[in-house]
Formats: sequence, structure tokens, C-alpha cells
Amino acid sequence: MTQLCKIVPERCIACGLCNVYAPQIFDYDEEGIVLFTQNKKAHQQFIQNEQKEQVLLAYKKCPTRAILLEDLSS
Repeated sequence: MTQLCKIVPERCIACGLCNVYAPQIFDYDEEGIVLFTQNKKAHQQFIQNEQKEQVLLAYKKCPTRAILLEDLSS
């Protein structure tokens, strides 16, 4: 199943947990607000199968729900 990850920078409190659990997916701007590593201007991206576990853990650990996950059925 394809998974779409969305970020909501306005909810981010710059705690750093998403980068701890999925550093290849999540990065930060100069204020510590969440960004995607590969496309810093994007607010959503598809997650590769090999990254799903790490992204799910980052999603679960985010205290403000600045990371959202959506399963897309084909």
C-alpha cells in the first residue's frame, strides 16, 4: 500500500524527534521547524517501503501531530 506523508510546519515545536527517528526523511529549517530532506519546499511526499517503519515511528513520537500519514488505496 502506498503511503503519503504530510507535514504541518505550523504545528511543529522544533523538538527534533522526527529527525531522530527518520533522519533520511525529515530535516529542519534555521528555526528548527520540520522540512522534508529531499524537497525542502514540499509539504507532502510519498514514502518508500523501506522507510515506512521509521516514518511511522516519527509520526507516533511527534507530540503536536505535525506529521500526518495517509494510506492510499490503488
